[in-house]
Amino acid sequence: MPSSQTQKENKERRSARRFQLTLPVAVRTVSSRQDESLGGRTRDISARGLYFTVDWEFNLGSEVDLELTLPAEITQGTELLIRARCRVVRAEKKRDKGTDRIGVAAIIQRYDIVRAEPSSSET
Repeated sequence: MPSSQTQKENKERRSARRFQLTLPVAVRTVSSRQDESLGGRTRDISARGLYFTVDWEFNLGSEVDLELTLPAEITQGTELLIRARCRVVRAEKKRDKGTDRIGVAAIIQRYDIVRAEPSSSET
């Protein structure tokens, strides 16, 4: 069982509020020469980082580009496309719904928020 000191230290490291959101995420390793993104799913997101699961491993310190869409229900308006450059700080093997996956914790280094284009029915 973790000591109260350890719990306090963990809480201090996570100064940004985390939101439990399971959303599809497109992931591309910055160092790869491929333009192709591979799919994953978020588990939680904060203003400073996120945790997601994928089917392949990452090296600690790897830079990745992520793209995900926050639905209108969450933004209380229109869908928002988020593009982020992140650095992997933890990667661990996980069992998710009977399948082996890799859980990845990443710190957001920078991001762009792009409003989704209105559909033709809204114009």
